[in-house]
Amino acid sequence: MFENTDIKLQDGFDMAWPRLHRVKQKFDPRRVENIPAKVAAEFAKPAVSAKIRPGMRVALTAGSRGIANLREIITAVVHEVKQRGGSPFVVPAMGSHGGATAEGQRQVIAGFGITEGNVGCPVVSSMDTVELGQLENGLRIWFDKNAYESDAVIAIGRVKPHTDFKGPVESGIQKMMVIGLGKHIGASSIHRHEIPSFGQLMPIAAKLVMEKAPIAIGIGLVENAYDQTCDIVALPVEDIAAEEPAILARAKTRLPKLLLKSIDVLVVERFGKEVSGAGMDPNVTGRNSTNVKEGFVAPPIQKIWVRDLTDESHGNAACINNADIITSNFFNKIDFSAFYTNVITSSNLNAGKLPLILPNDRIALAVAIKTCNRIEFDRAKVVWIKDTLHLEYIYVSASCLDELKKRDDVEITGETVELSFNDRNEVNTRFDFG
Repeated sequence: MFENTDIKLQDGFDMAWPRLHRVKQKFDPRRVENIPAKVAAEFAKPAVSAKIRPGMRVALTAGSRGIANLREIITAVVHEVKQRGGSPFVVPAMGSHGGATAEGQRQVIAGFGITEGNVGCPVVSSMDTVELGQLENGLRIWFDKNAYESDAVIAIGRVKPHTDFKGPVESGIQKMMVIGLGKHIGASSIHRHEIPSFGQLMPIAAKLVMEKAPIAIGIGLVENAYDQTCDIVALPVEDIAAEEPAILARAKTRLPKLLLKSIDVLVVERFGKEVSGAGMDPNVTGRNSTNVKEGFVAPPIQKIWVRDLTDESHGNAACINNADIITSNFFNKIDFSAFYTNVITSSNLNAGKLPLILPNDRIALAVAIKTCNRIEFDRAKVVWIKDTLHLEYIYVSASCLDELKKRDDVEITGETVELSFNDRNEVNTRFDFG
């Protein structure tokens, strides 16, 4: 698509590329050291343990996000259910992801290691649903048919700030029940409402689900800034609404972040649904597809260039509009069927808009730097990261160092790299993100 493209910059594409310095950002390192033991302790709580009785068919949810230790967590939950005489099975709970097909959703969780052979119970994937009822505003609520016909549902979700809305509950147990288990039709139904309103809508919809569906237990997972499980909380259904907001508040304190006051160019190596529901986390970049500003605390960034789409995204590039630049390498990995299915289901067409598509890395970086305002190009504050989920080790240009040296939570490692490009004008530099 770029054979006849003649792009011109006033100062051209040749420039002195910044030397990049490797720095270590320091976050709270506490984590769950023994996941099976922690899960066992949560299930030992009388109010939780009482929810599973001998002979019950128990549905466990598995979502499409790249949750740390998900396979081990689900395996541990399967074990606890079996210990109490239950018969567990896993259902994919991811709305329209996986191309909104049963096989596509099975493949997504299989990519996370969630298979019958790995977790010790069947995986039952279907897009069939039942309608649970309507809210006062007319919103129809749907629910996975296999889960509905079980004796008990254990909703397992990572609790964290959402990428597009703010409220007492965001991503987590209740969203898993409403949108994840709503499958394609349920996700489409709720997304007919404006996403910024979800903060108020989600608890109301979840209340109906908990009244009409056999929800028994909610398991909230919290991760620290190192993409490690730092808390696992099991709640009986009657406590979910009251307790999940407190789990979310704790999760907000554990988020990774970029410890700079401002950035001119942010280079993101990987964009993916397993990294964030938005491909790259707006809680890190400050950008989201719904243009909601309140509640997102991040350094202002002039330009964002995203280099690659992860294989685990299965071609879904929803929310890539939050970047300013991609290259043809990224563009050629997009599966527009999966991409547009997710975007249309969300009803937010902004999430389907494409950034500037440039032919190679050399041109992409030059355009990113030379379209920044109010800076000297050779003093651009460039930050290079693996993705928004892994921010312990990042690379920064020299113009960032004076600010970072004043911080106790940043270590300048002394390691540097020179940017270089191969004969195809692709970045040839090897980065060590730890």
